[in-house]
Amino acid sequence: MQPDHPKSLRNPDERRARNALLEQPHVAPLTAFVHRLRQKMGPDYGIPHFDPFDGGVGAEILYLLEAPGRKAVQAGFISRNNPDETAKNFFLLNAEAGIDRALTVSWNVVPWYIGTGSKIRSATSSDINLGIQSLSELMGLLSNLRSIVFIGAKAAKARPLVATLKPSLSMFESPHPSPLFVNNAQGNRDRIAAVLRQVAQAVAQ
Repeated sequence: MQPDHPKSLRNPDERRARNALLEQPHVAPLTAFVHRLRQKMGPDYGIPHFDPFDGGVGAEILYLLEAPGRKAVQAGFISRNNPDETAKNFFLLNAEAGIDRALTVSWNVVPWYIGTGSKIRSATSSDINLGIQSLSELMGLLSNLRSIVFIGAKAAKARPLVATLKPSLSMFESPHPSPLFVNNAQGNRDRIAAVLRQVAQAVAQ
């Protein structure tokens, strides 16, 4: 399996290889950010790393999702290579839109896993209010940021804060690429694809 392929992080060798890249210059400040957040929140909060295959602090596009799933916590990364169908959908949709992943970075409005050992739950207002507190620090690290895509209604709760922090950003809202949405009705996948095409056009300009 190629390392940049849907679900490649189900391979333990690939997870180890990805971990070995966490101190590369483009991602090291984000790795340090995760360590600070883990120290602040404590060991009960499962907070995955940024994926070093993405653009790190040089990214022009921030994908902001709701919360990491169980597979993301197990793999250790917020990644389109995670071994779940949501990540696979997102990988393929980005590829179809022609968005170079080196231009992107992915994070969650609630940066830690919320749920039980087997099932994630929906983020509450309390989860979002707590999780969003670290967003201003993150955005301060992303000096090249030009666009942000709020993926899912819960992530869009952060839009007012982002508008205050970086009012010059192009902001987009997309449905979530989970199988529950994508497979629920004909045309749902196309709705996400249309947003990503807009993002690609905005960055190209």
